Amino acid sequence: MIKGLAITPPVLGRISIGRVVEKNGIRLPQKDNQFTITSQIQEKDGWVLHPMDEELRKDAPSAKLRTIPVRMLFNEADLNLRAEYTMFDRKSGRPMCVGNGDTCKRLTQSGVQSLPCPGPTLCEFGKGGLCKPYGRLNVKVGDADDLGTFIFRTTGYNSIRTLAARLSYYQAVSGGLLAHMPLELKLRGKSTTQSRRTPIYYVDLVVKEGMSLPEAVAEAQEKARQMKEEGVDQAALDAAAAKGFGNALFEYDEDEISQVVEEFYPPSADDITNSGASPVQKLKEDLGKIQAASGQ
Repeated sequence: MIKGLAITPPVLGRISIGRVVEKNGIRLPQKDNQFTITSQIQEKDGWVLHPMDEELRKDAPSAKLRTIPVRMLFNEADLNLRAEYTMFDRKSGRPMCVGNGDTCKRLTQSGVQSLPCPGPTLCEFGKGGLCKPYGRLNVKVGDADDLGTFIFRTTGYNSIRTLAARLSYYQAVSGGLLAHMPLELKLRGKSTTQSRRTPIYYVDLVVKEGMSLPEAVAEAQEKARQMKEEGVDQAALDAAAAKGFGNALFEYDEDEISQVVEEFYPPSADDITNSGASPVQKLKEDLGKIQAASGQ
């Protein structure tokens, strides 16, 4: 295994509750009130929709995709959802500091150091909104690929807190059979003082519609029994995943860099006024120059 490279679940597409729109030549994130499932191909007009998006919309009320039937890939909750406080470099998109509220790994001039992590609100290094909770959830959608997943990325406290709680609870009540539980992602809305009473949307995880919790647990037990009889070693899969995630200091890949900056670090007014281009535009130009120089 190549050291320093996080081995993450194969990704077939992306799940989002927003999109990036272009206004006056500047690409800016825009929230939405429904899910969108895209492929990994991006064209000038945005991400190309995955066939699963159209398939699931057929049965969705008013063609609004607000629930997605899913299964987890792993029995261990923390393998399906990795969430940390993360500070990204706004120009490169690479993580500079990743912590859990207790300790962190920070990239410094002398290398990566382990330091105390007070969290975003108390950290001088990440003040000004540069450090955010950052979560990655990998889920299975459909049965076309046994190990392929769709990834949902978020910096929202509501989504991260809710997903972490649900995964932990379902792992517990199923007796550690989380990978076999019939579940669905569900979009929920709420209003807060900070949102000025306008709706904000976050992602929840619930038992598949039409099933009770005992029925879902019973199905998970039967599914686990069948898989074991067929020779599938779920425990070994979880162990391989844990080893892969721990193979690098930070979990990220080059393809994700521009997406992180574009989705979670929109250009400020100063960025646009002073440079005439967003950090994402600059980053894409720099990446293009590097690829051209290397002959890619």
